[in-house]
Amino acid sequence: MPRLKDKYQKEILPQMVKEFKYTSVMQAPRLEKICINIGVGEAVQTPKAIEAAQRDLEIITGQKVVTTRAKKSISNFKLREGMPIGCRVTLRRKNMYEFLDRFMSLALPRVRDFRGVPTKSFDGRGNYSVGIKEQLIFPEIDYDKIDRLRGLTITFSSSAKTDEECRRLLELFGMPFQKPRQQ
Repeated sequence: MPRLKDKYQKEILPQMVKEFKYTSVMQAPRLEKICINIGVGEAVQTPKAIEAAQRDLEIITGQKVVTTRAKKSISNFKLREGMPIGCRVTLRRKNMYEFLDRFMSLALPRVRDFRGVPTKSFDGRGNYSVGIKEQLIFPEIDYDKIDRLRGLTITFSSSAKTDEECRRLLELFGMPFQKPRQQ
């Protein structure tokens, strides 16, 4: 059993029930999935770029990557309908908890001038997104084997009904949120 899943069942779940006064443990929010997305705009000019992004994402997540394709043609960007323009992965269950653990304990501390993840990236329905500027923060990526730096978006989807519940859930998992500035 992954470390964070065990922590959720033994520590986080009882604390959430107590804090938010749920009548049942089934009302307490839980993490449902983590979606990771890389948009590869330069894939229009260089088709090999999408393969490099897929390779990086597979190394980071340890799971097969799905290619995203353009829904419609845009002539100004020389983009045709059906062209590959990105890749994504959805992590659930064991893989999700292991990725979350590696992300918080290994990857985030490697971000330059890191002061915490932003607190304004909640969507109002209990989901949280964070953008990463470069894939090098993940220790699995070999610096010598990358062709260029790529950013990625990570979305944490939970069963929480409000942003407050989702934020508290992620805080209890150990997500390092930014502290409010003192004036």
